[in-house]
This record gives sequence, structure tokens and C-alpha cells, in this order.
Amino acid sequence: MAKSATKASYKKILSDLQEHNKWFENSIPLIASENVPSPAVKEALLSDFGNRYAEGWPGERVYAGCVYIDKVEIECMNLAKKLYKAKFADVRPISGVVANLAVYSAFTNPGDVMIAPSIPAGGHISHGKKEHSGTAGLVHGLDIEFYPFDADEMTIDVDKTKAKVEELKAANRLPKMAMFGGSLFLFPHPVKELSDFLKGYNIHINYDAAHVAGLIAGGQFQDPLREGADTMTMSTHKTLFGPQGGLVLGREEHAEPIKKATFPGLTSSHHIHHMAAKAIAFAEALEFGKQYAKDVIKNAKALADALSDAGFKVLGEKRGYTKSHQIAVNVLDYSDGGKVEADLEKANIIVNRQLIPGDIKAGRNYFHPGGIRLGVSELTRLGMKSAEMKEIAGYIKNIVIEKKDPKKLAAKVKSFRKDYQKVHYCFDNKLGAYEYVKLR
Repeated sequence: MAKSATKASYKKILSDLQEHNKWFENSIPLIASENVPSPAVKEALLSDFGNRYAEGWPGERVYAGCVYIDKVEIECMNLAKKLYKAKFADVRPISGVVANLAVYSAFTNPGDVMIAPSIPAGGHISHGKKEHSGTAGLVHGLDIEFYPFDADEMTIDVDKTKAKVEELKAANRLPKMAMFGGSLFLFPHPVKELSDFLKGYNIHINYDAAHVAGLIAGGQFQDPLREGADTMTMSTHKTLFGPQGGLVLGREEHAEPIKKATFPGLTSSHHIHHMAAKAIAFAEALEFGKQYAKDVIKNAKALADALSDAGFKVLGEKRGYTKSHQIAVNVLDYSDGGKVEADLEKANIIVNRQLIPGDIKAGRNYFHPGGIRLGVSELTRLGMKSAEMKEIAGYIKNIVIEKKDPKKLAAKVKSFRKDYQKVHYCFDNKLGAYEYVKLR
């Protein structure tokens, strides 16, 4: 490539980064798996920690030069344990998927059976079967069975699960692990209702808190480690407003197998700048997390109510639509989830398509599912309240039901966003939420 062409690519990349930030300044971000970090978290991500290696455990490193890295990592672990009232925390997993792989590696062997939620019933791909390219089956070789699901209650069916476990035992396929938590996650899972039963068969219980970690930290969802979960995994950037990364929590007896699974099993460098940013996010959650979690759930309920009033079929109606940060909407009366996602994006409303119960049996797939999933974590962190949720529901109605011009609505969205450009629930918010940091 000629020198001039190389320089043009260099400039184009940097230009696209800036344009992305401008786009999100003027958009309504409703992706349930995303959030916006504080300026302090961003500062940690820019630090020299990102250029260093710290293989191993603090005080037992393979590399020199870890004096301050060790100090920060020890503080990070202590904050994580305090936040979740856990005895052990491994802050090194670089994602929620890697955190799940750590518990698979620590507590199961390839060929073991794991029971987990199916994807149309809310499960995550990291819990999935090999034939679906799910992490548990494809990477660790687990044999996956699915929980029976109650579509009216939008959660795991307790009685049918007990019966299924008994059937699996009779077939000599007793699960070694039970996975709770998921990706479409409207209501708490029945950990408390099933934990004694599962432990009666010596089944290890893990709770994947990736989506609801911030709500658990704020004491507003459920408390898996007190309800019977042996370990809890999560990503750190959804309702928990940190950098992208992972975390594993457990008891002291779980420490050594988890530590060995994480390193040397699954990581070399564990993205130390992200670890430092996690520590800052844990401190923010300890200070501001309770009110944030309350406000997130209040906003989710307000958006769900407003969407229902606008004529949408919001799932979970029997239980008040949601007790988390998420809302799931059946859009088949108007189109499919893929088309609705694309139309809303043209109006600068960012959502994701979602498989919902009944989709697979009806022959629908992930590209054209029956639903969309909305999350209010990021909007809440920008300072929005119930009134804004009602206005957003109106915009969604304009596009999906009334078929108005998305480009014209994008101008309204830009105007709507102008008063919501700072991060809340943090110690410092001098930098704008999407303000581009230029270092050149």
C-alpha cells in the first residue's frame, strides 16, 4: 500500500471513531447489554496498565514491574467481595464468557451434563449446545439440557425442572452443573426454590449475573449467593457500569480451582487496564449503586407500561412486564425483530432483535425473530427518568406502528438528547458521556 493510501486509512479510522461518538451523542441507546462508563473508568482504560503483563496472582507474578498493579488488583478484589458479600473474587477474566469458561473448567469435565436456559427462553450463547456453536458445548464439550420454561411467567418452571432432573438421573445423565441467569432476563430465576433440590444431587449451581450484576449489587433484584448459588459469574459492563470484562465470585473452597482455570488455563495477560477500571466501577457501585438500581428498574417498568399503552405486546404482562432493566416486545403484528431493529436504527434508536418463546417452533431465526429487546441501563445513567421513558415509547410507536419517516424522527431524537450528555451515579463527570478524547 502506498504511503499516501496508508495515511488515508489512518485518518479514516480515527474519523470513524469520532463519528461514532457523535452518533451516540444524538441517539437513544437501548441495547440491554451495554452501558456508558464514567470518566474515571475511561481514564483507567487509557493508563499504562494497558501495556503491561501481570501473569499469575498478586504477589506470585511471572513478571516484574507489578508493584502498583498488585496494589490495584488487591483493592479490586476487596471491592468486588464487599460489593457482592462474597468470600472469594477473581477479577482477571477478560469477559463474561471467559468467566463462564472458568467455572466450566473448574467444576466440570468435557462430556458432563449441564442444565441451562435455552436461547429462546433467555439463555446466553455461552450456555449453549455444540450444534448451536454455544461456548459450553463447543469449547468445553458439555452436554446441554434445557430447563422447562414457563412463557406466561417468563422464567424457569420449578416443578417441571425437578421432574426433568429426576428423568435425567434415571437415564444416567444427571447434570454436574446447573446454570441460572441469561440474556433475556426479565424476572429473578428460582435459585432459592431449586437450590436445595439440586444440591441434594451434588449439582454445582452457577448464576450468570452478566445482565443483572448492577441490580444485584444495588440489592434490587435477587441475591444468588445467599439463595443457594455456589458461584456467580458476570460481565462488568451492563447494569454494572464498568469496562468490558468479567468476574467470578465464590467461597474460599472454590478459590484454587477458579484461580487455576483463569490462569494459566484461560488467560495470559488479563487486560490490566480493564482490571483497574473494574476497581473504579466497583467503588462507584458501592457508593451509588443502590439508587441507580432502583432508578433502572423504575425506568424499565415505565417504558414497558408506555409501550403497552401504545399498543405493543410487551412480554411478561402477567407479572408486570419486568423486574429488571429489560423489556421484551413481540413485534410480529408489524414486521419481525430484524426489520424493526433496522428501521429504528435509521431513526437513531438503537435496539436489538430478540428470539422469544415460540420462535424456533414457528421456524423463525435470529435474523428475523419475533421480538426486540430493550434495556434502560445506559439511559438511566444519563439521568433520564420515567417521563423520558414515555417520550421514547412514543418515538418507537412512530416508527414501528405508525411507519413514520425515520430520518425525520432522527432530528427529534437529536433534540431530545441534548440535555442528557453527562454520566450520573459517579464521583466525577467533567467529561461528557460520549465526548471524544483526542490525544494527537
